[in-house]
Amino acid sequence: PTARHGSCQSVMTTICHLPEDVLVELLSLLPAQDLICTCRLVCRLWRYVVDLTTLWKRKCQREGFYTQNLDRSISDWKIFYMLCNLKRNLIKNPCAEENFRHWKLDINDGDKWKIEDLPGTHGTNMPDPEVHKYFVTSYGPCFKSQLITLCKEGYWNQLMDEKRPEIVVKDWYAARFDCGCRYELTVRLLSEDYIVLEEFHPEPVVIEQWSDAMWREISHTFQNYPAGVRYIWFQHGGQDTQYWAGWYGIRVTNSSITIGPLTL
Repeated sequence: PTARHGSCQSVMTTICHLPEDVLVELLSLLPAQDLICTCRLVCRLWRYVVDLTTLWKRKCQREGFYTQNLDRSISDWKIFYMLCNLKRNLIKNPCAEENFRHWKLDINDGDKWKIEDLPGTHGTNMPDPEVHKYFVTSYGPCFKSQLITLCKEGYWNQLMDEKRPEIVVKDWYAARFDCGCRYELTVRLLSEDYIVLEEFHPEPVVIEQWSDAMWREISHTFQNYPAGVRYIWFQHGGQDTQYWAGWYGIRVTNSSITIGPLTL
């Protein structure tokens, strides 16, 4: 019995005795938050493994974030994974499916904002067949906005200050065929005290009467912006240019703000 007991002891092991590649594979199955907040604190070996590039590259492979052409362009696979995992549209209710929920109606003149179904009177369908509704302005100025709090969306201060991930803004707008209109967009990167650190405010777009009524996309990417960005303020809107009662002004939908690698 003693001999048998000693033999058993000699073959018994712990997870820490597993080969490094096996430990990487096992730990890569865990959520990122558990790896950083729990597993990394277990022991020096686990901290070493959690910090390995191969572990985070493996997580990227497993979740479809990895392609071979990225190997030379990614300097920090852990941050790359985090950004890919967080990446989504930060604008809520972009296509009017929830009425005006999440939007602040900053200016609501004329006959006020309205929601209509695509393609709308004298309109055209969106290139994206998943979009079914749009917001439309009136003969008085109509502007609406959203304020995005980055920490609430998972983007911690150190990440924004040190990595400065790309912030991509997109919006879609269109006019009716039978009426001219005006479209405006303003996007601001704000500090903790709501100081404007950087702004995208292109010249207003004026669309003449009898236009093609096609939907057009406007896009801008913030890069190398100052440290301290804590909020993103998005505002768009406009009005018709012929002051007709009703809803003959600019139409907007499918707005988006995404943060993360441009490679995805």
